Amino acid sequence: MATIQLRTSIPGPKSKALAARRESALPRGLSHATPVYVGKAEGATLEDVDGNRFIDFTGGIGCVNVGHRAPEVVGELKKQLDQFLHVSVQVTPYESYICVAERLNALTPGKFPKKTILLNTGAEAVENAVKIARAHTGRQGIIVFEDAFHGRTMMAMAMTSKTHPYKAGFGALPGDVYRIPYAYCYRCSYSLNYPSCDLFCARHLEDTFKRVVASEDVAAVIAEPVLGEGGFVVPPPDYYRTLIEICHKHGVLFIADEVQSGFGRTGTLFASEHYGIEPDILISAKSLGGGLPLGAVTGRAEIMDAPGPGGLGGTFAGNPMSCTAALAVLDLFEKTDLLQRANNIGTKFQARARQWQKQWPLIGDVRGLGAMQALELVRSHETREPAPEETKQVMDYCYQHGLITLTAGSYSNVVRLLVPLVISGEQMNEGLDVLEAALHSVAEKQAAIPQPVS
Repeated sequence: MATIQLRTSIPGPKSKALAARRESALPRGLSHATPVYVGKAEGATLEDVDGNRFIDFTGGIGCVNVGHRAPEVVGELKKQLDQFLHVSVQVTPYESYICVAERLNALTPGKFPKKTILLNTGAEAVENAVKIARAHTGRQGIIVFEDAFHGRTMMAMAMTSKTHPYKAGFGALPGDVYRIPYAYCYRCSYSLNYPSCDLFCARHLEDTFKRVVASEDVAAVIAEPVLGEGGFVVPPPDYYRTLIEICHKHGVLFIADEVQSGFGRTGTLFASEHYGIEPDILISAKSLGGGLPLGAVTGRAEIMDAPGPGGLGGTFAGNPMSCTAALAVLDLFEKTDLLQRANNIGTKFQARARQWQKQWPLIGDVRGLGAMQALELVRSHETREPAPEETKQVMDYCYQHGLITLTAGSYSNVVRLLVPLVISGEQMNEGLDVLEAALHSVAEKQAAIPQPVS
């Protein structure tokens, strides 16, 4: 039986009523990708307040890799509810916080001694990683990348690349943040081709130390092993080894921001494993909490111990419910085949997406690792001109036909896959059928537009 079941036009009357209330109650800065108001969620599906059922290809922006309301997570949360909700670890600590830290210390790449601090969100984890790196090195500079996204708090916003809507109008941002091009091969900043480029973009870091900021003033280079909001860009396999070699040559830390790529999204527990690298600090969040807010900073023990007592923390950071959920999530990855599922999802998506790419000039690039997959939409293969309007049309068609999707990319022209890893084969096929129909509809409209005569 089909998962998608639409009882009303989208949005339905109850969703429309909530949208009207939203206009007077919420600020316009809080935008919504769809007009659908959720009533229930389970596994890889959503049901709105009007009884319409959707397949979810967004997973709460990558926060429910183990699925909405995973029974194992919910079961452990019910037990925790009978014990305590909040006491603040900075006043009266509790065992589950230590257990999560121990698990992350053991599971993150690197055989060296590690320590972990838990926070509320990915952005808060990013901010704390910067604090720790500066405390350890005694340096201030942070090097980040074009097309990167690190969060919406002030330091994280300064480190984020995309201007609108994330940074525009918010005034002066923290300094000592320096930006260099990423290994975005489809849109190479140097108009080179891999592998003949000899990883020029990675080696450019040496030039940055000569022409932009002295290496002895740089605390860390921070990068997403696979870009998230920047468009699911996957660098060449040897990119990070080259980059980290340069960092360590100059005493600069390397921080991997795995907020979106972590916990099975790429087919390994952490995307860093694909590149064979051991970050000095690794940031995680999103799916770590199985749907509850939780972030973490895990790093070499001597680095993590740099801030003095009281220098790190937060009232709600590492709250008991989120810690309990995280332990259930980590158990699921240990006991089930979620990593293999992620790779199967990626293989299935790639097989169909490559055919779409041959069929429609609208699809410029198909890329990804594991279940972290994306389509970059363009006006033509030759010019690679971004197609943001067409991308929005694809997303709109999808939710109107029972599939929830998300866009990404600095040019808002990327359709990304963040499907819960527990999705069934039938649900995956049904969702891809809707996405294919959306691409077909938009590509046909694109083909009907007269092209300018050169």
